[in-house]
Amino acid sequence: MQIQEHTAAQIQATVEAAARISDDWARSSAQTRAEFLRGLGDVLVDNRQELVRLADEESALGAVRLNAELDRTTFQLGAFADHIETGNAFALTDDEAIAGAPPVGRPRLTRVRVPLGPVAMFSASNFPLAFSVLGGDTASALAAGCPVVVKAHPGHPRLSRRVFELAQSVLAKQSLPQAVMGFVEGASVDVGVALVRNPDIAAVAFTGSFKGGKALWAEANSRPRPIPFYAELGSINPVVALPAALSAQAEELAQALAASIEFGSGQICTSPGVVVLIEGADADRFENALCDALQTRKTHTMLTPGVKRNFDAGVARLTRAPGVQTVLGAEQDSDDNAPPRPLLARTSAANFIADPTLREEVFGPACLVVRVKSADEIVNVLNAVGGSLTVTLWGAENDSADVRRITRCATQIAGRVLFSGVPTGVAVARSQQHGGPWPTSTEPFTTSVGYAAMDRFLRPVALQSAPAWLAELGGRPC
Repeated sequence: MQIQEHTAAQIQATVEAAARISDDWARSSAQTRAEFLRGLGDVLVDNRQELVRLADEESALGAVRLNAELDRTTFQLGAFADHIETGNAFALTDDEAIAGAPPVGRPRLTRVRVPLGPVAMFSASNFPLAFSVLGGDTASALAAGCPVVVKAHPGHPRLSRRVFELAQSVLAKQSLPQAVMGFVEGASVDVGVALVRNPDIAAVAFTGSFKGGKALWAEANSRPRPIPFYAELGSINPVVALPAALSAQAEELAQALAASIEFGSGQICTSPGVVVLIEGADADRFENALCDALQTRKTHTMLTPGVKRNFDAGVARLTRAPGVQTVLGAEQDSDDNAPPRPLLARTSAANFIADPTLREEVFGPACLVVRVKSADEIVNVLNAVGGSLTVTLWGAENDSADVRRITRCATQIAGRVLFSGVPTGVAVARSQQHGGPWPTSTEPFTTSVGYAAMDRFLRPVALQSAPAWLAELGGRPC
């Protein structure tokens, strides 16, 4: 796997090229952007076999998963094309003038949104198609009218280069500037830092580790002119299984949770890492069923040897922590290329709340059962989590003071609260929210999935008493 290391001069040239055409892309029509997005989707489909093969060689995720991921990628490209064609590319609000002085009177005010400019997009390791070169961040930024400079992930360099080449072929076919999409790569920290520090970069989209994301977030904020840094940093995604659910469906829910934990060898940002159970016979039955189900699940090789080593270290940290009992999977194969063994461990609510290391994400098929004695302890456990992409509440169908309190707490710490199903699987839709309070993401008011992801790259501007020529543009930048 040969990883190229772009120089500071190459990065500077790539960003400068994006900056030169930034105004032109911002002024482009919704039809132009939509045609480009659909063209990107078409070229992925046309080259499906090659791309899936490359992705599998570099990620070991398997053809079934990768074909589904390619379908997701093309769907969201087409979905953003539809979204902007229905008027969302240049959405505005308009308040007619009212005679008199404020607060009763006012001048005419038109609130429009202007594209920020070149966006640096850091590809993720665990979704080599859907959160990579032509993933959701790229699609939403292009739809918003912003050029994109992609930072390829070193875990899949050949795939990234090939997808970028295909994107460039679409730009050429449609007679669009090549600099609408730029591309840099490198495994060193210097490449990412140089990209974030570049004064022509107007925003950053990042999906990756807490450590790496936090460091780049600090760089974005320490610039002479700070910029938005939209980062998804990881999550432990608690599942709260109330007795009402377990008494009726303990075995079925255990099977569903085991499949969610194992999916993608646990290398999913929404993988459930904690399950909260109220002590009792139903909890015992569920935990035993979950252990049995995990023993039958077949994991695959992890994304990189480094990811496997980090998983092994996380397993060791968790299983050696005071007050933690291992239920399944403490012994891991030391071979970096060996599939991980699912881990299931158990602790008390008091121990989980007292020990912050138990709340650290173990990226892989690992889950910690937290036994509680009351609704109060459930709330305390959720508050200790602090921030999560998701919280799943099973058994909350019947209204009660405790159910309301737990639900309210879940909405305070998570971007998405589920009342059925499992957290893996994130729909691309208008109402989706993929992002939660710190430490899950740096900007909890934004989402990286769904049509609202485009809003990250559009800045509101109020036009007061705009002249006719400007008003006639209908929200399109001049």
